[in-house]
Amino acid sequence: MRQEEAGKVEEHEEVHHVTNWDLSTVADKLPPGGKLDLTKLGLGTTSMRIRVGRNLSAYPLPGAMSQKDRVNIENDMVGVFEKFMADPAMGGTYHSLTPGHKYSISDSKYQELIDHHLMFKDMAADPYLTSAGISSNWPYGRGCYVSEDREFIVWVGEEDHLRIMCMKKGTILNDVFTRLAGACDVVEANAGKFAHSPDYGYVTSCPTNLGTGMRASVHIKVPNLTAGGSDKKAKAIAKKYGLSVRGMGGEHTPIGADGTIDLSPSARLQIQEAEIVCALYQGIENLMSEEAKAAK
Repeated sequence: MRQEEAGKVEEHEEVHHVTNWDLSTVADKLPPGGKLDLTKLGLGTTSMRIRVGRNLSAYPLPGAMSQKDRVNIENDMVGVFEKFMADPAMGGTYHSLTPGHKYSISDSKYQELIDHHLMFKDMAADPYLTSAGISSNWPYGRGCYVSEDREFIVWVGEEDHLRIMCMKKGTILNDVFTRLAGACDVVEANAGKFAHSPDYGYVTSCPTNLGTGMRASVHIKVPNLTAGGSDKKAKAIAKKYGLSVRGMGGEHTPIGADGTIDLSPSARLQIQEAEIVCALYQGIENLMSEEAKAAK
């Protein structure tokens, strides 16, 4: 290397992740009127789901937790959930997998919750989570809170301390996004501060979730892009638009026989929460356009 090259120092602008749930700050990315209305994209009632992964700053991340830590987090959260139970807007029931817990459920009830996509599956059966220490002490400290309308759910003790999610079958993405924003505020106010970095956003077990920890998705039918039962073409096209395609049951699951896929923006870091839900709306429009072209 030449002396003058060795002495060069490139200057880079410092970049920090920004957390922002305020849709009014991204008005330029919203349709007129501010509503992310799926009927304007030619869709009817659609399964919409937005979730975030969160860890409590008072405890180690799941891969480094002891059984006592896991049980203590669950008990802390039960105190929060019992407050929710008395709130008409968030009221529901907690279901614990911890043996002997006052809210423990039967094996049949656990399977019923899995079948209805309300509870996560046996983590001890996942070799990746096991190797990372995340599934240790299964099933202690694991459970889920489900609201009466089944549209607000909190998983306890999965890949992160908490997975907070809102879901709905409807046509306005704002409804799910706004409810989740409020739910996260309520959970943090009652459970304690979430682990958060000024540079990297919310701290999560999986590095791919750093930043927002958010995944916003919809189930849409793209039979032309999935002709023959393969999602290969849909994935290739979606990738061009910064989107991810999954099966109806999540990652590594099959698409629907009618061509239904789970579609979501891929970015988590260096993107704001408000931008993600707008990116989902734009992504649906782009993919539906590609679907129409594939029919010709």
